[in-house]
Amino acid sequence: MCDALRAIDQSVINYDLATKLVEHVCASMEPGAILVFMPGLAEISKLHERLGANPTVRAATGGGKYLIGLHSTLSTAEQRTIFEHPPGGVRKIVIATNIAETSLTIDGIKYVIDPGFCKQKSYNPRTGMESLMVTPTSQASALQRAGRAGRTSAGKCFRLYTAWSFQNELDPNTVPEIQRTNLASVILSMLALKLGSIEDFPFVDPPDSRFVKDGFRLLFELGAVNEKQQLSTLGRKLAKLPIDPRLARMVLAGAERGCLRDVLIVVSALAIQDPRDRPADKRQAADQAHQRWHDPDSDFVALLNLWHGIENARDALSGNQLRRWCREHYINYLRMREWHDTFRQLRQLLRDMDIEVPAPLPRDENESEE
Repeated sequence: MCDALRAIDQSVINYDLATKLVEHVCASMEPGAILVFMPGLAEISKLHERLGANPTVRAATGGGKYLIGLHSTLSTAEQRTIFEHPPGGVRKIVIATNIAETSLTIDGIKYVIDPGFCKQKSYNPRTGMESLMVTPTSQASALQRAGRAGRTSAGKCFRLYTAWSFQNELDPNTVPEIQRTNLASVILSMLALKLGSIEDFPFVDPPDSRFVKDGFRLLFELGAVNEKQQLSTLGRKLAKLPIDPRLARMVLAGAERGCLRDVLIVVSALAIQDPRDRPADKRQAADQAHQRWHDPDSDFVALLNLWHGIENARDALSGNQLRRWCREHYINYLRMREWHDTFRQLRQLLRDMDIEVPAPLPRDENESEE
């Protein structure tokens, strides 16, 4: 239906074609919900705006449209709306990330539109950085997406790329995460468990030797291994903390320098998704709400300010009131709870290592320990 996907670094999503195809389905095909796959929240918002502003998108019965986004950052209440049935004559259009491939099944999906892209986290050993990149999906993923159509009745899948692209440019299977991620954590765990040489370990999908060398280099820089790639005393401590070795090293350094509690708060935030929400259609309002915790000199201090602000709210408000406070201040309630859970879990692991996390300072006397 369009030009073939030519290169992995182009990652061009044809929004015009996706919009026209939704119009075509709504105008000329029998009733049934539409599922459109998009790589991430930004792409979902962009297509949502196009469809929402286009008055030609109507159900075949003459009713309106019911647009809804589906991604991993939705709250529990928002997730429930995914399964609601719109009024009669209204076409339900779900715009989702690949969370809709296998994680859940939405009743009533009759048509699937697949642009052929997804977001994958990839590690570059030359720069030592991970990035979330829009890349072409795999053949297996494309087939899985097609299977979402018509699970309860006959359905159709529209792919916004050619059959030639499917056969020649898409990988047969999605690249396993172990082949596109930093291996420092894997190597550290294997050394701590005495599983032998990582080069000789019978992985189902062996990682690239460059990634193995880079993992050992990072562990050596952290002091977790020696020149002979043997685990050090510090490395054994790092292996007891189930977070990135770099973050674990920050925690132990915080204990050495007398600022463990603040470092643990920051590390707990870095170990999860940012708890601050910034919806595409309300960015200015979200930025204004977050400004109260902003620090011009340090993003880490901003996270500490946010933590103390949330703790004060937790002490003063009940459960429902706290949820409302989070919405008003553009804080994701579920990620906020994950932040606190991560903090408590790491604090307990440190106590098991005979490293006590100091109590809150007097200026944070309202901070909750539970």
